[in-house]
Amino acid sequence: MADAAVDPALEAAIRAFLDEMQVERGLSPLTVAAYRRDLTQFAAVAGTAWRNDPEPVRDFVNALRRDGRRPSTQARKVAAIRSFYGFALREELADRDVAGLLDAPKAGSYLPDVLSAESVASILDAPPDDDSVGIRDRAILELLYACGLRVSEVTGLDTDRLDLPGLQVRVIGKGNRERRVPMGDEARERIHRYLAGPRAAWTAGRPTAAVFVSQRGARLARESVWRLVRRWAAAAGVEARVTPHTFRHSFATHLLEGGADLRVVQTLLGHASISTTQLYTHLTGERLRDVYARAHPRA
Repeated sequence: MADAAVDPALEAAIRAFLDEMQVERGLSPLTVAAYRRDLTQFAAVAGTAWRNDPEPVRDFVNALRRDGRRPSTQARKVAAIRSFYGFALREELADRDVAGLLDAPKAGSYLPDVLSAESVASILDAPPDDDSVGIRDRAILELLYACGLRVSEVTGLDTDRLDLPGLQVRVIGKGNRERRVPMGDEARERIHRYLAGPRAAWTAGRPTAAVFVSQRGARLARESVWRLVRRWAAAAGVEARVTPHTFRHSFATHLLEGGADLRVVQTLLGHASISTTQLYTHLTGERLRDVYARAHPRA
């Protein structure tokens, strides 16, 4: 198959995907490099129809077979494309999960594991509440779960977007879209304590609009949030892989399991399309089947 002009939007989506693989999921440099090679090959032949047309993916896979690539190589490249499309659909960079039309698709396999409410509570309470860094991290963890924010929304949050008396936060999300998300009393108390204590001390003489800052008063980076999530998950004894996005998935899934309307969850997450939010109904279905299989005597 002849190479096509590489779509700049596809290149940008691949860069964002690789960034998440490295920063949020903590994959090794070798694994990220393998993803990059496979997706660069796909981008070279995909053209501009990759967002919703399955043909570029089918053509790419068929070309691998015609070229006599080993089954293990084919499987690796298909897995890379599936993972990429899962990310692109979730982040609203693609309109359709075209990779799901490949042979033997594993629907929803790219979604991070969802934590139980008990595991979430253990992580949220893991940082010490008598230490400056612990007070900040307790506020960050609570906000990730209480509001279902993306890590970029947490690190990009400015003080003028917090409405603690009104128990809500104004978020600028994907596509520069604004949404207001409610928070609970616990989130308000943790944020208030952090603002009045550690943040006030760290930003004295170094004014900044950023809500979450380092001990030097600089806006906290996404990598720092990823590291603190991993640190406190380990401290809580949670063995599952936990990233900042895990809290967002847990937020959505727990709301749906608790009876929340899908449209409400869509609004809270800031999804432009309801189809993106529907991914969580598939995950919820898997969890319900797991519970059924463990609990029902005739399962």
